[in-house]
Parts: sequence; structure tokens; C-alpha cells
Amino acid sequence: MTLAGCAALPEPPVRPVLYDFGPGQQAAAPAGGPALAPLALETVDYASLPDNGSAVYYRLAYADARQLHPYQGARWSQPPQQLMRESLQARLGQRRAVVGTGGALAAVRVAGQAPAVLRVELEEFSQVFTSPEQSAGLVRLRATLTRPAAYGEDLLAQRLFVAQHSAASPDAAGGTRAIAQAAEQVAQELAQWLETSGF
Repeated sequence: MTLAGCAALPEPPVRPVLYDFGPGQQAAAPAGGPALAPLALETVDYASLPDNGSAVYYRLAYADARQLHPYQGARWSQPPQQLMRESLQARLGQRRAVVGTGGALAAVRVAGQAPAVLRVELEEFSQVFTSPEQSAGLVRLRATLTRPAAYGEDLLAQRLFVAQHSAASPDAAGGTRAIAQAAEQVAQELAQWLETSGF
């Protein structure tokens, strides 16, 4: 009877595997010229998510690319917008001071002027399958650069960044790695765009 009772007990739920972008840089970035002007980075939005969770999403483009599907056994360690913010802050912080848009922004002045504000909207952050065996990590991000003015803000520049990397395997492990690679490419391109635009 004891054995029968134990066999009837429900199995504990399987905990999802947690993914992030990896440990990042293992050494200090090499010096790359004079420091750039400070920049305020506003919290990254992710308007296209069904909720504000940390699910890893994929699309079946060969069936219906409009549908987002969550992996049941995989999660991001943090919401995608937070992961993207940390990636951007690490990349931009190699050459400049990066502050938030709260009290820190009011305290920072460059030649008597508040720093420019970079607002980023994360429009896509998913694994896209073109066939059951072929997929890629896709990141699409819209960056808007403004500067505080006496009445509101002045628009300085805006650009859409899109990057995708092929996934090594058609599963969550391959998808999250590919998404992380695409996010790193976007962060690099955004940093270069700011520098070449004179900001």
C-alpha cells in the first residue's frame, strides 16, 4: 500500500531552462580614442509582446508568421527589454558615460546642456523558422535620439536596426544563442551610428 501511494504522487513540475546573453566581455575594452559625450538611455520598450514576461518566443514563417509561440521549457533570465538594455549599456559604455533618465539625467550637464536621450523600442525579439529545421534569431529595434529643450524635446535622429543570425539548432538553445548574437550586432551598429552621426 505504501508503494502504491508513492507511485500515485504527482511528479514535481519541470523547471524551465533559463537563458541570457552570456557573461559578456571578459576583459576591459581597449581604448578607442577620446571619450564621447554622455548619453541618457531610456528604458527599452517591447510593445509587440503579449505580456511583459520572459518567455522565449518563436514564429513558424512557413505556416503563419503572424503567430508568436512560446517555448514551454525555456525562459529568458530577465524580460527581453532588460537584456537588451544591458547589452546596449555595456556597448555604449565603452566610450561614454551612460545614465538613466530619472534623477541622474538632471544631475548630468555637458557645457551647461543636458545629454541627449536615446529611446529604444524593441519591435521583434524572436526565433523565426523558415522550415522545421531552419531558423534564425531576429532582433528589430527602433532608436530615437532627442535632446531636452525648454518646451519638450528636440528630435535629433531616428533609425531602425534589424539583425538576424542563423540558429545552430532548431530549438530553444539554438534560438536563444542566435537571438543573443543578433542583439549584439544591433548594439554594435547602434553605437557606430551614434558616433558617425556626431553624438
